[in-house]
Amino acid sequence: MSFDPSSSAGYLANHMARLFAQQLQARIAPLGLTPGQFPALLALWAKDGQTQRELVQELNIEQATLANTLTRMERDGLIIRQPNPADGRSTIIRLTAKAKALQSPATGAAKEVNAMALAGLSDQEREMFLGAMRQIIQQLKPD
Repeated sequence: MSFDPSSSAGYLANHMARLFAQQLQARIAPLGLTPGQFPALLALWAKDGQTQRELVQELNIEQATLANTLTRMERDGLIIRQPNPADGRSTIIRLTAKAKALQSPATGAAKEVNAMALAGLSDQEREMFLGAMRQIIQQLKPD
């Protein structure tokens, strides 16, 4: 019995995610950003001043992966870490003015990629597709 990747939701989702990342990379590289930084930036643009633990939970990524991403973001002048007044063992991640200024062009680039990807779908197909993706994500999230 052979494996048909075109019938595998996981394979197709992974392939689509890589293509999205490539298209996003082409658009945000001139801004000095990488696709790996994008989820953390989105979370911080939505709510600046989160702890690393909060970001790990929200983004559902490994702590070590996020730590490496945040280290690069700090090096690139996108975030600063401040002591957490509520818990001396943790830090608060805050966006710099540089990162705040990149929100509009970076999210604009992401909207371009989404528009390009969904251009061949009707409004109804778009909503069904996005709804199905949200449902699958919820089903696959760890408890």
